[in-house]
Amino acid sequence: MGVQLGDLVHPTEVALPTLRGKRLALDAYNMFYQFLATIRQPDGQPFTAPDGAITSHLVGILYRTSSLLTNGILPVLVFDGKPLELKAATLRVRALAKARAEQQWEEALAAGDLERAKKKAGATSRMTPEMSDRAKELASLLGVPVVQAPSEGEAQATHMARKGEVWGVASEDYDNLLFGAPRLVKGLAALRTVGSNPGTVRVIETAQVLRDLDVTQEELVVMGMLMGTDFNEGFTGIGPKKALKLIHEHLGYEATVRKVGGDPETLLPVRAIFQSPPSTDDYSLQWKSPDADRLRTFLVTENGFEASRVERVIDRLRNLPPPTTARQSALDAFGEGA
Repeated sequence: MGVQLGDLVHPTEVALPTLRGKRLALDAYNMFYQFLATIRQPDGQPFTAPDGAITSHLVGILYRTSSLLTNGILPVLVFDGKPLELKAATLRVRALAKARAEQQWEEALAAGDLERAKKKAGATSRMTPEMSDRAKELASLLGVPVVQAPSEGEAQATHMARKGEVWGVASEDYDNLLFGAPRLVKGLAALRTVGSNPGTVRVIETAQVLRDLDVTQEELVVMGMLMGTDFNEGFTGIGPKKALKLIHEHLGYEATVRKVGGDPETLLPVRAIFQSPPSTDDYSLQWKSPDADRLRTFLVTENGFEASRVERVIDRLRNLPPPTTARQSALDAFGEGA
């Protein structure tokens, strides 16, 4: 879901190879739900391993990660932890939406409408702890570091970016801007996984967004709260442009919230989430060469992947230069190395 800032933000489109040498923190669950929604069989069923476990997200990890590595980009997968209590209402709404989609999926299957069935099936996706564990194992076998967030993965990724340990956060949600990520990279989902021209991504610099909108980081957070976030329901009739107009009246936090009929005290915990979200420094960013033998066993034997496809990925990764673990500056420009 996330906050809706798309109408106000103007990304810079860059070719993926331009990011060579950069570290990217990937919002893992955001990415997994993309895979689970789109990597499905004609009737909408997800792909599964011989033991019945869902593997659609593993397919996506294999190709997305190998594509980034072959383009000289060092990904880090950041996993969500325990949801914050203020997110409970959002999670209930999502659960109800999934239940409705499951019913519509079954109805479409019964009617023989496979196109509609596949479309509805994409909205039924769920991540279980077991699916998450398999994803972490695959990332490790590919030589990619995994970071477990105490709560919100995007908040943890932002924490790492603000420390300068990664160049940017890769996600399709704008929430990372509210958390204060220096850079947000969007569009990885549309990239080609093979070929000499993988495509382009969109880079959003938070500092440029603040300048363009003539707001502070604190005011951007208030804008998000007025529109609605994963942690609070927005106010009726307030979209991005209306929220920006209210902020430009310079009334301050309390007066602005009261003007739209809200209680500033009630919303303080929401504001605090974006200002000081739970994060951890208990992680290690080390990239390693892929474990080819274990990859074959894990993907082909244990998860039912086609051996020839796995071999092609291994071949592409085999000739890459050794990964680096050197610290990089968050101030690196697009064309410069780490």
